[in-house]
Amino acid sequence: MLIILLFFFGHWFLSLFFHSFFLHRFASHKMYTTSKNWERVFYLTTWFVQGSSFLVPRAYGVMHRMHHVYSDTEKDPHSPHFFKDIYQMMRSTILIFRSFLTGKNIPEEQFTKDYLPVWTRLDKFGHHILTRLAFMLAYVAFYIAFAPNYWWFLLLPIHFLMGPIQGAVVNWCGHKYGYSNFDNGDHSKNSTPFGVLLMGELFQNNHHYAKDDANFAKKWFEFDLTYLVMRGMNTIGIIQIIKYPAAKETVVDLVAA
Repeated sequence: MLIILLFFFGHWFLSLFFHSFFLHRFASHKMYTTSKNWERVFYLTTWFVQGSSFLVPRAYGVMHRMHHVYSDTEKDPHSPHFFKDIYQMMRSTILIFRSFLTGKNIPEEQFTKDYLPVWTRLDKFGHHILTRLAFMLAYVAFYIAFAPNYWWFLLLPIHFLMGPIQGAVVNWCGHKYGYSNFDNGDHSKNSTPFGVLLMGELFQNNHHYAKDDANFAKKWFEFDLTYLVMRGMNTIGIIQIIKYPAAKETVVDLVAA
């Protein structure tokens, strides 16, 4: 049982970290700089840990930039306020994601003019159905080898769809439940203490207030684990975090009000 739990939570947190660190904070927002070699290492690791649910960085980056510009409006690709449940939101997001990859949907220039990481061969290989099936079979084989009984197989769908599930939880909960530090003109919320399970990603209200700030935590009781790891990487020179300027005083702080 222990090895299955270690595998599940290892997969969850590694997938989540690279989702947040590479896809979100680098591909979408460029919150740090790094060498091309390290970028490739992060790219390759993101593919490997997400496995069957690999999210191609350029498509992810475009969708997330749209999410910020159109936050909680009808043009937002994944606002929970236009879907009856999280499944419908997740399904719609996947369809939009695929339309960008196939070229059926051409994004506006404002969402592509800034740097988006692209590794064409890895994108094609990682997104291919056979590659995704190979990862799924590997997960099943691991559970056959180590699961104490078949009830544990109920965890497999989470492994299969790990990346999209994590994204759906963040966008659904982060725009419906919790508290607000700032008036951003949308429904973004901070969800804590449960946010620690999402490594800082559920501080959506803070993030929408300062979308290019690498640190999503703004209050003393908020804890952004991904940012703490980034600070360590910055200290040893793997990445260089881009310093975010002080927030403008014109934005209303709801807690202080």
